[in-house]
Amino acid sequence: MGNAQSPPSHKDPRFASASRAFTHTELEDLKSLIVSLAAQSESDGEFISPSVFQAHFGLHGPLGDRMFDLVTQQRKDQKLTFEDLVVAKGTYEKGTKDDIEEFIYKLLDVNGDGILGRSDLECVLIAMLQYVFKIEDSEPGSSAHQDTVNAFLNAAKFTKHDEHAEESLSFEDFRIWCTLLPSVRKFLGSLLIPPDQGRPGSQVPRLLHLENINSKMMLLNEVYAWHIGGILSHQEMEEWKLLYHSAVNGLSFNTFVGNISNDNGPTVFIIKDKEGYVYGGYASQPWERHGDFYGDLKSFLFQLYPKASIFRPTGANTNLQWCAVNFGSESIPNGIGFGGKANHFGLFLSANFDQGHTFSCTTFGSPCLSKTSQICPEVIECWGVVRKAADEETHDGDNGTVLDRFKEDRHMLNLVGLANASE
Repeated sequence: MGNAQSPPSHKDPRFASASRAFTHTELEDLKSLIVSLAAQSESDGEFISPSVFQAHFGLHGPLGDRMFDLVTQQRKDQKLTFEDLVVAKGTYEKGTKDDIEEFIYKLLDVNGDGILGRSDLECVLIAMLQYVFKIEDSEPGSSAHQDTVNAFLNAAKFTKHDEHAEESLSFEDFRIWCTLLPSVRKFLGSLLIPPDQGRPGSQVPRLLHLENINSKMMLLNEVYAWHIGGILSHQEMEEWKLLYHSAVNGLSFNTFVGNISNDNGPTVFIIKDKEGYVYGGYASQPWERHGDFYGDLKSFLFQLYPKASIFRPTGANTNLQWCAVNFGSESIPNGIGFGGKANHFGLFLSANFDQGHTFSCTTFGSPCLSKTSQICPEVIECWGVVRKAADEETHDGDNGTVLDRFKEDRHMLNLVGLANASE
């Protein structure tokens, strides 16, 4: 694994290959960074010590130790050179999707034993939450967000078995886990960006609500908002405002529609049912009366508890949002929903707000979101996404038909490799 190696030289083919991914200015900036950090390391300008590296990048504990080990190519000499940093950043930031994910996969193995087990993931998730939410808590068993950690862990499938070890995450298991937790993937993919430069994956929206509403009664918290926002733009992660809460406004569809009618932006719709499961959907288009599905590929479904997952559109169909009010036909069920088909939605709540259902659907590639397919809601919330900097752009983008917008979104998803055919 590269132990007892000498530091890479300019003749190292890995350095030569990695350096070509950077502009001359970028290489000079990295060289200046090394000189500055080496001075702090009191190494006569030759290398960076582990403590200085971890302090600069805001990485501490097992995750910081593991990152330093990987960046120094596991030489165990406690010396990080300019060549090391170029090779690491060339792979981790400038490499292919496979290169980057293989690096992250190794990073998660904090013990360095080649086995990515549940305990490794738990350690990394706790470190991540401590960083993003400034939690002063270093003991895994006593984390202030242990329920959230468990929900993220529950999204992982440990299919790799070893006779002498715990069940572990294969590389394919890891990649699937990343698609379900885009906020985690975004954060883990940006750890060599200094915190003061606005590290991706660290943004949490401000949650706005009336002062007379006790925050403890709300379903949405900062961690849930961070998780839901993993695939949203920077503008969509600035502020979210509470538009409707069933404990305050009553379980009333008419009140719900009235409260959100003046808000033309995207909304986050959340349900806690009587089984204790928490889940919902992100509606990219305003809730408006339609006799059929509408919307675009920015909508998605999500789970929050006891499992945390994001389910993006697969592109299999355009059955994204549903909002039917005062229709008299059984083929047009009154209520709001996401995905699937009429009377068999990915998520649906009747106009009485007293029942609904959730089925697996090809629209989002999502499973049943609750314990059973039938929903008995206990709490319902809806939050409006405030997009201050994107208002003008949004209005321009609203021109054209839903089908036109769908085609544009589908093309974009194909470009980034997110669209996939339904099974």
